[in-house]
Amino acid sequence: MSTIGLMILAAGASTRMGTPKQLLPFQGRSLLRYMAEVTIASCCTPVVVVLGSQSERMKLEVEGLTLDIVENQRWAEGMSTSIAAGMTALTAINPALDAVVIILCDQPFVSAPLLDQLVASYRTTHRPIIASAYANTAGVPALFERSLFAELMTLKATVGAKHLIKQHAKKVLQVSFPKGAIDLDTPAQYQQLLKDTTTVALSSGIKTL
Repeated sequence: MSTIGLMILAAGASTRMGTPKQLLPFQGRSLLRYMAEVTIASCCTPVVVVLGSQSERMKLEVEGLTLDIVENQRWAEGMSTSIAAGMTALTAINPALDAVVIILCDQPFVSAPLLDQLVASYRTTHRPIIASAYANTAGVPALFERSLFAELMTLKATVGAKHLIKQHAKKVLQVSFPKGAIDLDTPAQYQQLLKDTTTVALSSGIKTL
């Protein structure tokens, strides 16, 4: 059975939100803890969370969970540095990983069943990239097989995982995830999410955690 690691990218400063989005209340806990619980409920292991801005506050939110914390001292230089930090940690924990799933902290509709679907699609098709399809694009959450690890480690500046998805478009298998288009960048988006809390809970797959 292939072994799939996972990283949660949660290092940003949330400048558009005006407050750390990782700490926003959601489903009875912070958004960061909620997303961490989602990943732990999936088949992926090991799980790391990459922190940057206000990392000491963020650490408290994931205490007691079965994941590893990675502090990216270079987080302000762009998402690529967080991906590199996450890859370094995951491959140190398990040098034999077959693939890695990358998710963002601010996509609240991501669920354990969705992550498991990405992994199952990889195990069935052996395509090097399994990406989520939403809003006429392919993006994260996305799975990248071992052959792409070096490229993930050497992404430049503010470039994220989506760059690789575009670069290797012909190798990508897309998994439908329409609600992946919903992320949290502004206070208005967060308020809209709260209005839809019941729907999110029913879709999460971890309602009873």
